[in-house]
Amino acid sequence: MQISNTVTAYFSPTGTTQKIINAIAKGTDAGQVKSLDLTLPDGASQEIPDFNDDLVIIGAPVYAGRLPKEAVERLSKLKGNNTPAVLVVLYGNREFEDALIELKDIAVENGFIPVAGSAFIGEHSYTAPETPIAVGRPDADDLAKAEAFGKEIIKKLSSIEDIKNETPVEVPGNKPYKDGLPVSDDCAKTNMDLCTQCGTCIPLCPTGAIADDGAYTTDSAACILCCACVKGCPEDARYTDSERVKKAAKWLSENFAEPKQPEIFI
Repeated sequence: MQISNTVTAYFSPTGTTQKIINAIAKGTDAGQVKSLDLTLPDGASQEIPDFNDDLVIIGAPVYAGRLPKEAVERLSKLKGNNTPAVLVVLYGNREFEDALIELKDIAVENGFIPVAGSAFIGEHSYTAPETPIAVGRPDADDLAKAEAFGKEIIKKLSSIEDIKNETPVEVPGNKPYKDGLPVSDDCAKTNMDLCTQCGTCIPLCPTGAIADDGAYTTDSAACILCCACVKGCPEDARYTDSERVKKAAKWLSENFAEPKQPEIFI
């Protein structure tokens, strides 16, 4: 089958998923690349186009072995109409568990035919100088493997005569899915001794949880602890003092230091 355009559709608070998806799209070299960034609130409300002769690369990060609730809600707006799809999840060097099969189920339910899937590694949201977790991932080697994956996808598609006859790709995972992150009041905070009130953090938040109130307070019910604001603050004024997060970061850095490699499924 012929592909006219490649569409990247993703939820990527810290940009790691976006980097991998862009590299895969580069490898496909299939027509114009169009982007549907569903990370921020304004992007989530954008009009979703129809897909015609497109290849759609769909991606999201993994939170505790599942997809973030916000990613599920936003990616579920995509409607495939028998469009071939590539599934991508990014995890912080522990395990992706049920996230990829969850993404497959969303894609199939919404009319896509997944022809390939993948799990890449990205720097963990909880990483800190004292608890490094997959720092710098995806790195140059990851991006090269993503680009090579894109080339394999196009080779696969070139052998398909009618996408409607294709069986969706098999990916690992369990049903019912494991429980995701527990509900909590943990959230990122602002150290006003360091804050210069530049406001950089506000537009970085995928849920609009940071108030423009001079103290940059966070709505704990809306915060998903993606740490986009923490990583993006130029003054290191955003932080989290959650004991749960600190404990998890310590455990991850001590037990999952050995770099894992991307996994692909075609």
